[in-house]
Amino acid sequence: MDDQKGPWPRLVTSIALRRGACLRKEEGRRKDMAKEGPNWDGLLKWSIAHSDGTGNPRNLSEEDRKWFMEAMQAQTVDVVKRMKEITLVMQTPENVLEEQGVTATDIEDMLDELQEHVESIDNANDLNSIGGLTPLLNYLRNSHANIRAKAAEVVSTIVQNNPKSQQLVMDANGMEPLLSNFSSDDDVTVRTKALGAISSLIRHNKPGVAAFRLANGYAALKDALSSESVRFQRKALNLIEYLMEENPNDCHVITELGFPRIMTHLATSEDAEVREAALRGLYELTKGKPVKTAVDNTNIEDEKLKQVLQERINDISLMSSEDLAAIRDERQLVDSLWTACYNEPSSLREKGLVVLPGEDVVGPPPDVASKVFVSPLRGSNHPTANNDGKSEKKDAPLLLGPGP
Repeated sequence: MDDQKGPWPRLVTSIALRRGACLRKEEGRRKDMAKEGPNWDGLLKWSIAHSDGTGNPRNLSEEDRKWFMEAMQAQTVDVVKRMKEITLVMQTPENVLEEQGVTATDIEDMLDELQEHVESIDNANDLNSIGGLTPLLNYLRNSHANIRAKAAEVVSTIVQNNPKSQQLVMDANGMEPLLSNFSSDDDVTVRTKALGAISSLIRHNKPGVAAFRLANGYAALKDALSSESVRFQRKALNLIEYLMEENPNDCHVITELGFPRIMTHLATSEDAEVREAALRGLYELTKGKPVKTAVDNTNIEDEKLKQVLQERINDISLMSSEDLAAIRDERQLVDSLWTACYNEPSSLREKGLVVLPGEDVVGPPPDVASKVFVSPLRGSNHPTANNDGKSEKKDAPLLLGPGP
């Protein structure tokens, strides 16, 4: 068989199959050495022997120089070259890859490596320059669910706290397949990963938020809250909280779409994170609103919330000291929400269970949403984006009415 026939030579097979640590090793005469990694002990001994701090440094022999360079280059990665190679694979039609023996698992591993590279904001922005962004977005429509999910993870890493790449993805129409996967994919993992990518894409991105609203994104969020996947529920609740904080006027849309009823139900979840996120969302809806309309316009819904909160207060009142310490944030949220809705402190405060002995004085409910959307690798970009977000609060947002 002639491996070099056609526009897609078997070079793409070798690129796709090289993964993990092997992807970072040099070929040829350094191959054996790369399998075991560099001899760091030998490098240390060599360095000590040749730089004891006294005398003038001597010239290296050609043999010593060759050995040293091989040892160091075994751990050197030409990231741009690797990203170009990965781009070549992503540009190759799926049927051609299959004919050449490349499996879906191979593609997932390759995307894992790409995700590591684009954690650097410079590499993330370079991906578009070398032609890799569009084929990556095309993977969001791949026939394999795991590849669709992994592609969304990579997109999320690229755009997180990165206004330039956010704009590039928007310009490349990347929002469309993400929204499609989020709202209607058969695989819940794909839906969850797509939601994570959307959350990163629209954070401090006013056009992104507008596009999300126009695409009936709130209706998809409501559907996500009804999912049986607690992870999916958590991500949806965190995004809802962020959107309400950044666009307070959207609280009206969220209320009209019936979110309070669902969040009240989720406040009884057995999953602590879902329960707390639902309470935070309900609390966000109450801020600055009259008591009677703080949560919902119907007395039935208001009574349901009061019942849920009272039952949770009763449960908390029976907990051990150890269990109480584990739900500190939830205790504060329950008390804050009760006070905001009914204009009186909860019985938790009367029982001394809002702030336990040795705990700090209680403040506003914890801001968890911002932590969820901040990447430690790109934290330096967050303050500027946050300031921009605050200034945008004054602008009247584009509101989306109830979906069909």
